[in-house]
Amino acid sequence: MVILPKARKILNKLGENIKLARLRRKFSSQQIAERANISRPTLSAIEKGKPTVSIGSYLLVLQVLGLEKDFLLLAKDDELGRKLQDARIFTKKRAPKGKDENV
Repeated sequence: MVILPKARKILNKLGENIKLARLRRKFSSQQIAERANISRPTLSAIEKGKPTVSIGSYLLVLQVLGLEKDFLLLAKDDELGRKLQDARIFTKKRAPKGKDENV
C-alpha cells in the first residue's frame, strides 16, 4: 500500500488527536484497549496514525472516547462531487470497449 505524504500527515494528526483525547480524559492505553476490545499494540498503532489499522478499530476507539459522531464528518463536505453533479458531469461505470482491429 502506498500512502502519499499528504495522507500520511492526516493519519498522523488523527492519531495525535486520538491520543490527546485519551490523555485529556485520563484514560490509560490499557483501559481504552479493553473497552474498545482491541490490543494495546493496535491502540498504539492508531495513536501513531498507522495506515495498516482497520477503520473499524479507529471507530471503536472514537466510540470509547465519546467521539464517534466526529466519524460522520469524514467526507461530509464533498465540494468537488457537488460541483461535478451540478455541472452534470458523470463518470461512466466502465471504460468503452476497444474495437478489434483484426475483424
